Amino acid sequence: MKVKALLVDDEANILKNLKAVIPWETMDIEVVGTARNGEQALEIAKQERPKIILCDIRMPVMDGIRFLEELRKFDSEAEVIMMTGYQDFSYVRSVIRYEVKDYILKPIDYEELSHTVERLANGVRERSVEQQSMQREWRRVFHLAYEKVLYDLLVDLGGGSSRTILQMHEAEAEGLTFAMMLVDVADYSKKEHTWEEKERKLWNFAVQNILQESLASLSLHHSVLQVRSGEWCVLIERRPSDPFDRSQILEWAELLRSSVESYLKLGIRVALDPAPVPIERLARAHKGLQRLLNLTSSTAVGIIVPEKNRGSQDSSSQMLWNWIEEMVSGLKRCDRRRTETALRELNDSFRRLPETSSDRAEPILHYLCLHLFREMRAMDVFSREEETAIWERIDRNPGIRDTLAVINKLVDQSLESVMKKKTSDVLMLSARDYIERSLSTDLSIDTLADYLGISGSYFSLLFKQHFGETFVEYVTRQRMEMAKSLLALSDKSVTQVGQMVGYAERRYFTRVFSKYAGMLPSEFREKHQNQKGVAELQSWPLGGER
Repeated sequence: MKVKALLVDDEANILKNLKAVIPWETMDIEVVGTARNGEQALEIAKQERPKIILCDIRMPVMDGIRFLEELRKFDSEAEVIMMTGYQDFSYVRSVIRYEVKDYILKPIDYEELSHTVERLANGVRERSVEQQSMQREWRRVFHLAYEKVLYDLLVDLGGGSSRTILQMHEAEAEGLTFAMMLVDVADYSKKEHTWEEKERKLWNFAVQNILQESLASLSLHHSVLQVRSGEWCVLIERRPSDPFDRSQILEWAELLRSSVESYLKLGIRVALDPAPVPIERLARAHKGLQRLLNLTSSTAVGIIVPEKNRGSQDSSSQMLWNWIEEMVSGLKRCDRRRTETALRELNDSFRRLPETSSDRAEPILHYLCLHLFREMRAMDVFSREEETAIWERIDRNPGIRDTLAVINKLVDQSLESVMKKKTSDVLMLSARDYIERSLSTDLSIDTLADYLGISGSYFSLLFKQHFGETFVEYVTRQRMEMAKSLLALSDKSVTQVGQMVGYAERRYFTRVFSKYAGMLPSEFREKHQNQKGVAELQSWPLGGER
């Protein structure tokens, strides 16, 4: 980094010597101007903003002390070295309040001055790097807070800090809207049932990575929010000056779909909202796209856009969907009355359907059943054996009566399980879900405690009781296991793998990984990449640069 310098002295010979004797180029410093008095120096300082200023005290028109006083009104960071032939400390003391870095007595010792200038220049560079790092960290932390607000709005949680964060983002003032897409892995319920837990996490991590990289390649301001396992909401910011070009949105959606399919060999469905979505309509638009996806064949892949006129089928299916959502909401809140009321209304709605509607209602109910099953699975209410038995019933594509029986069994079993769970267990399930969704970001006790609405000390106590290890131990283990998978299955650099699992600095990631795995990340990769089955996964987005 080249540092700018300004030389100020009323003696032409001293200015000439300063330019000629000090090794400016060697120290990577550029002298951007010279001045014979304070007024000239101020004009140059305002235009060039030098980081180092060598200034005489006694000068005509405007002396060094007055120059410093005016300089500090608009520049508090420039490093100033005062040059004076007067050794009277009481005179020099008058500039102390202007934060002078050093004093050089005339006649000038140029070797001493060179060392002083070099020291200051190195300090300027170090502070610049630190400031840039702090700015990057602030932007990253702010974006995490912003995404947290968007997630809360999306799932209709709200939050006290929402308005503050949005105002800081200038979302309200500038009329920010979003192009919204809901991305879902085709036939995910069936895939999730067959995947082991570690495999499920890796697939989810891989899809999220692809979505983020694809959008980053378009240089779009975006957020990719994982709503639940196998489902992501993509929000692309649109300012009032940005045209909402539906054909362009379709192109972006196709890029996401084709990228995941190409690199993961995994079919996905992308549902689009056909209009710009303002902040206040996020939750409603998200529910609409979720319904659209779940009322479309779960095996279908491609881009799905709501039809303008969907007729009576939509009103009936929406009614059924509303009761399903009521049941899920009731279960999540441990509200037995609300859940049972919604279940009773759902059963009554189907009994009231005319026989001519049964063919149309059957697939709708089947997809609603899959949606409910997926939600209940996320709430961890089934054992592996119970889940297998339920899935086998769903997979047989039963008729309305049998599907309703499955739904009733799902709800009864879920109610029994949820009601048995203590409030603390429900909180820790939410914590586990949040950690899994946010593994690549900064995670702290305060972040999780704030998310759950409890104190940090209470969170730490509950976490240790529930998981048998501290929060830091748990998060570190999750990150290290993910890092091991990425190192074994991909060609990403060690630095990139570290960043993907939440470590910004390679050195720190290497130290943590070595302590956890007993070997360096590079050694682990070399040992495991030749194992059976790795070659089949090298086409993943995690396997190589695009």
